[in-house]
Amino acid sequence: MPGITTHVLDTSLGKPAAGIPVSLSVREGSVSRELGRSITDADGRVRQLAPEALLAVGSYVLTFETNDYFRAAARETFFQRITLELFVADANQNYHVPLLLSPFGYTTYRGS
Repeated sequence: MPGITTHVLDTSLGKPAAGIPVSLSVREGSVSRELGRSITDADGRVRQLAPEALLAVGSYVLTFETNDYFRAAARETFFQRITLELFVADANQNYHVPLLLSPFGYTTYRGS
């Protein structure tokens, strides 16, 4: 199914990162418009951020609000929010964007 999905793993704990708010916006010129918002489930996943009908070729922004996740566990963090800018070249594909997270770093890639 076409769309943008994500999976957040806390690599410092070796577990999924549940409860992180994630939003998806489309960039239209210099303006961004939010398409969807969700919270990572118990497995750290957001299975669909926006209805597939809204996905088109273009630039998108995924934002992960990580500060409260670490604060709730009384853990210090350097990155309070993580913003990823993506380009969707084919609206008929699924774009899976895993985020590997720790209090002082993160990495991401296009998954499958």
